[in-house]
Amino acid sequence: MKKLIQIALIGMALSQFQGCATEGGDSKDIDRRTAGTYVSDQEIELRATNILYEAFPNKTGSISTTSYNRQVLLTGQVPDENMRSRATEIVKKLPDVRTVFNELTVSGVTSITSDFNDMSITTKVKSRMMGDDKVPVTKIKVVTEAGIVYLMGLVTHGEATAATEIARTTSGVTKVVTLFEYID
Repeated sequence: MKKLIQIALIGMALSQFQGCATEGGDSKDIDRRTAGTYVSDQEIELRATNILYEAFPNKTGSISTTSYNRQVLLTGQVPDENMRSRATEIVKKLPDVRTVFNELTVSGVTSITSDFNDMSITTKVKSRMMGDDKVPVTKIKVVTEAGIVYLMGLVTHGEATAATEIARTTSGVTKVVTLFEYID
């Protein structure tokens, strides 16, 4: 099973990079992470989801894991502070994880309407970024939880400022949290 997951992840990574290569570009046109880091991020997300499910079998439906450049963002809701802090400890122990940003909230599970609203906000933010040539939208990960937009990526300070401004001024966004790594 582990081998099958690794093959699937490698296939996904290669398909992501193939698009630019066939159009005369290179993988850096899509993502500033190396192919190895991209695959590692996918593997970290899968492992984190699995290990959290094993630790909290009936309570992980509202925990989301996002990995970018081996930094993990935890979002969602948990029933108590103990579970919130344990989730960080568990994910930190995974191979290749450099940092865990725990943005889990202690509250009840969100409604389907709230989840739909978050997806809508993410779509609006990404669409607006696509319309701004100062923002490398393919190099920025946008995650929305309860109206809060989290931005991750390897960016310049100028790109970060432009992306943050777009997110901040998008309808429905209540707060923007930047988790960027700077390359300049």
